[in-house]
Amino acid sequence: MVFSSPIFLFVFLPAVLLGSVLPSLRMRNLWLLGFSLLFYAWGEAAFVFLMLGSTLLNYFLGQWVDRETDTGRRRWIAGLAIGLNLGLLAFFKYANFAVENLNWVLTSAGAAPVRAAAIRLPIGISFFTFHALSYVIDIYRRKWPSAKSPTDVALYIFFFPQLIAGPILRWNAIAPQIADRTQTAERFAQGVRRFVEGLAKKILLANVVAVPADQIFKISANGQDLRPAVAWLGALCYMLQIYFDFSGYSDMAIGLGKMFGFEFMENFNYPYVSESIRDFWRRWHISLSSWFRDYLYFPLGGNRCSNTRNHLNLLIVFFLCGLWHGASWTFVVWGLYHGFFIVLEHAGFGRVLGRVARPLRHFYALLVVLVGWVVFRAPTLSDALAFLANMMGITRAVVAARPLESLLTHQVVCAVIAGLALSTPLWPWLKQRGARVVETLPQALGTAARTTGALAHVLLIIALLLISAAWLAGGTYNPFIYFRF
Repeated sequence: MVFSSPIFLFVFLPAVLLGSVLPSLRMRNLWLLGFSLLFYAWGEAAFVFLMLGSTLLNYFLGQWVDRETDTGRRRWIAGLAIGLNLGLLAFFKYANFAVENLNWVLTSAGAAPVRAAAIRLPIGISFFTFHALSYVIDIYRRKWPSAKSPTDVALYIFFFPQLIAGPILRWNAIAPQIADRTQTAERFAQGVRRFVEGLAKKILLANVVAVPADQIFKISANGQDLRPAVAWLGALCYMLQIYFDFSGYSDMAIGLGKMFGFEFMENFNYPYVSESIRDFWRRWHISLSSWFRDYLYFPLGGNRCSNTRNHLNLLIVFFLCGLWHGASWTFVVWGLYHGFFIVLEHAGFGRVLGRVARPLRHFYALLVVLVGWVVFRAPTLSDALAFLANMMGITRAVVAARPLESLLTHQVVCAVIAGLALSTPLWPWLKQRGARVVETLPQALGTAARTTGALAHVLLIIALLLISAAWLAGGTYNPFIYFRF
């Protein structure tokens, strides 16, 4: 089940919201847990009991770490918990990848390949694992005590707004809210607005630009060359698709959290206005990049070591960041590619970059990110290289006959223009400027302007909801990129 589906919007969400009237917080938490398990079972019934078993194991390990006073034993228990969680992730997410690469080596050497049954990947296991790791590590670091009840751990890990695609939450941030939070009409209204804005991003922008992006990358993967303009359009559309797809989902998750009285961390901060790759990773998937920083980069030594070791730490982090996204060499290369530019900027290029004009800094960051998205999206590394060659006009004899005009429908053109505008803080800036103008007006006129603006905002949210629901009812193309991670 996805947020951008009729069954979620018109059946599941209204049903789970009924639990808000329950008299006690404990009952509301159990209600949320029950529906969260149903949400996961809707798409992964076979793995619900596996995940519940893992959750129960982490609950007991967390209690063990919390009770233990000997530093060495606490470290050993935490290490055991980390190893078990990473082992579960490695088995389900990387076993097939390991067997494929082993068989490539064996067949290249003339040996018989290994025969092994394919292992199905549980939805959201990467996010599930990072939440479980955060639970144990935060207890080990004495940032927050262990849960008093296994249902609290289960709610933290299975809470449906963040279960499939984040944001990645910390136990020390969510545990206090599980124990004590207040649901207010104002927070609920903020949540509804945030959810609808995210839904509109997903349906009206990401889904629209996904159509030409998928068509163009498919043409290239089938071995046909592309005209440079078509290849650049495909890369641009995918760049917008993955941003509005994932940031839209994060907005919906944050909005749902607010409806139930929770506050989640922000996950995006206009990453496409970045002036460097370091700046990009401060703005893109913030919950993931900060997780790697706090739970991996700093324990490795961070920047409190020699430059060589620091650069190695950065490469390790981005190698694992790429691998976290998927068991494929394209993701590994994508991670190392970003790690290379991060190291380059740390090594002195960042100071040089700071002295050039701001438009050139933006151009550099966007170009690096755009090329990286091509590698991220392509099925194989050879497909990625072929696509990049098409973008540079380096093509073979046969060029795909698909004209650019056939891909640039009115919907796509409008979505690209709107996407480019909304990728910047233009809308918040306009609202801020409008508020400043209103403050200069006479009191009566200012009050009328604020009332009109608030009413217009409400009408805009209603319109976005109705249009998005109509597009969903019409069965429009509705993929979701981050489900496979």
